[in-house]
Amino acid sequence: MTSRSLAAVFYGVPGIVELQELTTPTPRGPEVLVKVESCTLCGSDLHSIEGRRKVPVPTILGHEIVGRIEAFGPDAVRHDFSGKRLSEGDRIVWALVAACGRCLYCQRDLPQKCLSAVKYGHEAFRTGYELLGGLAEHCLLTPGTAIVRVPENLSLNTISPVGCATATIASALEATEDLRGRVVCIAGAGLLGLTAAAMSRSRSADVVIVCDVQPARLDWARRFGATHCVHPDGLTPLIRELTSNQGADIALEVSGAPQAFESLFPNVRMGGQLLLIGAVFPSAPVPIAIEQIVRRNLTLRGIHNYGPDHLVQAVNFLDQYQEQFPFDRIVADWFSLRDIASAITAAQDPAVIRVGVIP
Repeated sequence: MTSRSLAAVFYGVPGIVELQELTTPTPRGPEVLVKVESCTLCGSDLHSIEGRRKVPVPTILGHEIVGRIEAFGPDAVRHDFSGKRLSEGDRIVWALVAACGRCLYCQRDLPQKCLSAVKYGHEAFRTGYELLGGLAEHCLLTPGTAIVRVPENLSLNTISPVGCATATIASALEATEDLRGRVVCIAGAGLLGLTAAAMSRSRSADVVIVCDVQPARLDWARRFGATHCVHPDGLTPLIRELTSNQGADIALEVSGAPQAFESLFPNVRMGGQLLLIGAVFPSAPVPIAIEQIVRRNLTLRGIHNYGPDHLVQAVNFLDQYQEQFPFDRIVADWFSLRDIASAITAAQDPAVIRVGVIP
């Protein structure tokens, strides 16, 4: 009898996903079949469902996935990206993008922009390759997928978002200078911002300022290491006070709001860095004075997704700091896949950091 997997399929109609049973593939060649344990809903998933962000359809959304290996293809590699042995039943996470390893961007250390990429939670159906997202009972891992075995002591609450928010911030902070004694300013207190605060403090940043319009999210930021929390209206005076009018050493824009960029840009010190991470959906353009970038010796850098090394760093970070920061409390509620509509509704509450689905 052919095995079937329940999946939530998005056809591009805003606000609607449809439950379907799809054929569960037998892994071929180097492929690996994974039984999905959990999938948390990222902000970009919600943007797609709401129609604010285009995605190929029909598709299975969800890319913050944890699973257990169910079957190896006959040519599958039996070790993870770090060289750890893999066996059926192992709990794993995997990189958002499966890369070919041969194209221009793979050769230029940007595998997340591979010209032949398979991007989990973002792929339109192809025959035999429908199960490529987390909102399903199974996910098929294609060749070029960087797998990382996960310590069993990490809860699903803690580890589920590692393949998106945690790894992305690991990538972003890799581009920064030594954070010891530095002033870091973060615009946005969603999971990207909370993770950035925790990682900055773990790397000995002296001051970590988190800015958000939601008081509930600022309360979260304090628990994740922020030394100062502020509404956008008070950001400039606070930075001037804390830095003797010099500005922050490093600023991270993780909200995606054009206004956040406009608030951060004048508040970065001479020679400072401004990292742009949150703007992953179309928004209004912002004015920028090129002369200011030149005269102030600023570095502006965009970070989108991450490489396999960053996923390893992210798993290690959560394993090391799970007791220091409350990552195990960020998932507000878990829903069954059959109750996906309720999960989507719950995730749209701005006070909620994450909602999860357990197939």
